[in-house]
Amino acid sequence: MYRILFFLTAALAAFGAKPLVVITRNAPTTYYINAVNRPAGFEYDLANAFGAYLKRPVRFVVEDSVSDVLKALKRGKGDMAAAGLTRTAVRDQTLIPGPGYLNIRQQLVCRSGLKPKKITDLLDKKIELIADSSYAETFKKLKHHYPKLHWIEHKGYTTEHIFERLEKKKIDCTLADSNIVDINRRYYPHLEVPLRLSDPETLVWYFPNTPQGKALAQKAKKWFESFKKSHAFRQIKERYFGHIVKYDYVDTARYHKRIKTRLPRYLAAFKKAGKKHGIDWRILAAQAYQESHWNPKAKSPTGVRGMMMLTRATAKELGVKNRLNYRQSIDGGAKYLKNLLKRIPKEVTNPYERYYYALAAYNVGMGHLYDAVRLGKKLGIDPYRWHNMKKLLPKLAERKYYKQLRYGYARGSEPVRYVTRIVNYFEILRKYYPNPS
Repeated sequence: MYRILFFLTAALAAFGAKPLVVITRNAPTTYYINAVNRPAGFEYDLANAFGAYLKRPVRFVVEDSVSDVLKALKRGKGDMAAAGLTRTAVRDQTLIPGPGYLNIRQQLVCRSGLKPKKITDLLDKKIELIADSSYAETFKKLKHHYPKLHWIEHKGYTTEHIFERLEKKKIDCTLADSNIVDINRRYYPHLEVPLRLSDPETLVWYFPNTPQGKALAQKAKKWFESFKKSHAFRQIKERYFGHIVKYDYVDTARYHKRIKTRLPRYLAAFKKAGKKHGIDWRILAAQAYQESHWNPKAKSPTGVRGMMMLTRATAKELGVKNRLNYRQSIDGGAKYLKNLLKRIPKEVTNPYERYYYALAAYNVGMGHLYDAVRLGKKLGIDPYRWHNMKKLLPKLAERKYYKQLRYGYARGSEPVRYVTRIVNYFEILRKYYPNPS
């Protein structure tokens, strides 16, 4: 889908269609440059889908902060703002809200060891917030009831900047939306989330308070009513939010520590195998951590061994003579994953999802993966989209389904968890090693 949108946008631009100018900001949930040096982000993909509906190419204007996004929109620098903006009564007074596309809650986030249980516990704390944000509006309302509550607002900061200051214990607490917290806790494992400070809220696009802005907002609402039911929308949500695991402080903190202390010893081997087999070495390293926690002597009760936990038969097939030799194990695991990628059905066109399928097959076996594909076809469920495969694989453990299938019973929930955790480890690793080479 992403390739189709890219080529459609390029074609529309070539034919002179008027660009849809979207104001956004740099953040993991909105717009960023990914590992292959291309724009990405939940808002980025949504805006491009809307542009394709309008048959207009999309041009992004990237501002530094929420405050700058709102000012730019009011000054007429763009047709709309897609920047992770919560719908608030204050914003509705001067701007036109578009469709609500994600439900969130505001959460209090504090430095390690600090767990306030009520608002009065915050009166003597050092609190920083993003200027002109929904968080600042929440604190202004609270101040009516708690006059001694005080905080500092930063115009040039993002939530991620403030999280860094929390991690370094320069401040005590901040506010953030639950989706931002979920994504960032894996990068900042020591943060505490002791309180929710809002009822469910909605993220929306905003449009200028002009006749053109009102008309475009109506078009966006009409489009989204249909789009939110589509495979394309589920695929976008899956890509950015589908692999957020239930937060595990101990595991996440341990992983961060081992990236610094254990990974360096094996780094050259991962990079060499990745280059040799055409696979991002960070995927191999994340997978190896899931398999063995980067322990080259690892052994399971089922007899799989080594860094990449290969069976004796698979190791022999791959030419691995010593499964406990981490260089051989990593190279063998990379070769095996490469072979699996080649066997993924061509109908799985999304390059990210091809990795998800291959990793699932690494865990449960290609035969069971093919069974899940066949089951999807029988049930009328498209098996070539990962958000559907996540539902199909667990059915391999249900008798009414597995008795019809060639390879029979499988613990189908296990590969779903396996892929989810690897993607989570991969995303953390990208923070330490932004460059895939």
